[in-house]
Amino acid sequence: MSMKLGIIGGGQLAWMMKNAATKLGVELIVQTPSQNDPAVSIAHDSILSAVDDAAATEILATKCDIITFENEFVDIAALSLLEKQGVCFRPQLSALAPLLDKYEQRCYLRDLGLPVPQFLALSAEKEVESQIEGLSFPVVLKARRHGYDGQGTFIIPDLTNLLIIINQSHTQFLIEEFVPFTKELAIIAARSVNGEIVIYPAVETFQKEQVCRWVIAPAKITKEQNLQIEAIAHKLLNSLEYVGVFGIELFLTNEGKILINEIAPRTHNSGHFSLDACETSQFEQHLRAVCGLPLTNTRLNCSSAVMVNLLGYESCQSNYQKQRQQLAVIPQSTVHWYGKIEARPGRKLGHITVLLEADQRNALKDIIHKIESIWYPPEKICQNFP
Repeated sequence: MSMKLGIIGGGQLAWMMKNAATKLGVELIVQTPSQNDPAVSIAHDSILSAVDDAAATEILATKCDIITFENEFVDIAALSLLEKQGVCFRPQLSALAPLLDKYEQRCYLRDLGLPVPQFLALSAEKEVESQIEGLSFPVVLKARRHGYDGQGTFIIPDLTNLLIIINQSHTQFLIEEFVPFTKELAIIAARSVNGEIVIYPAVETFQKEQVCRWVIAPAKITKEQNLQIEAIAHKLLNSLEYVGVFGIELFLTNEGKILINEIAPRTHNSGHFSLDACETSQFEQHLRAVCGLPLTNTRLNCSSAVMVNLLGYESCQSNYQKQRQQLAVIPQSTVHWYGKIEARPGRKLGHITVLLEADQRNALKDIIHKIESIWYPPEKICQNFP
């Protein structure tokens, strides 16, 4: 009899679990708001409801053995009542609880002794100017809850702009020092039910307007920096007693220091390359971890790879057939199209991964430029390369 796995969230991260679920004999049942969400088409069953609707999750629990998460925008307090009634969540709610509010997350990381930028929570009761005396502009302002893909994150050049955003919003904010970095890095790690940890090669990422444009695997960093990143992953996953796949975004500073930028308690955009470039994808690894199966190899099956996000750049309904056909003829490429029926600026519609037989940084730049030239109109093509 196959394992039945509930997933809260039915976007592309759940959709990309389809091949691994078939391979492992796992039936996926998703809780997601819309019939048009990508994972509905591949799920064994669907409950069409908001991801923070705990009453819907209670119904989901009757249909499956274990529940996992595609995103972290859930109602922990309400789900805790289900957990007390015996519903099995993996990762368990106690592993998610310190992470969902970005200020509390920062405090948790700091208290573990992990390297984070200087930060503080903005209080509505105190004058803003007096609260930020220790920080110099520009600063980074982040919504404490529900930020993703650059939404809720602002790089603020001066006090005037800071006051405008704060006064226009009822959101609670975290404020951080702006880190001048030489590279943005990320790592995907997984931890099993019995505490086994596997780690994927560290990657270099490139963001534009706080949204990931592309990922290069492996990152060109020193052995010491690699070991430090792996040690961060081990400490964090063991401290949380986390079960599943976990994404960690990091900065490499001008001085060669590693700082944690963001963490994601789920599969992550920076790990999409693993679908085509690794012996085991992050999606299979996540299913293995939460279903109590042994974790497997994370090695690259090529010298290097590049993953480029296919982001929306207009508001329309299109499947971009012509561009996808042009992308598909790039040698050693695989196009993953998420089946979303509506494009809008910044929305992740798909991605393409290209494998290389040698670690050729110049070839990677040419490939990225070619992909962007096919996908975007000329004014949207990125001119900066790592």
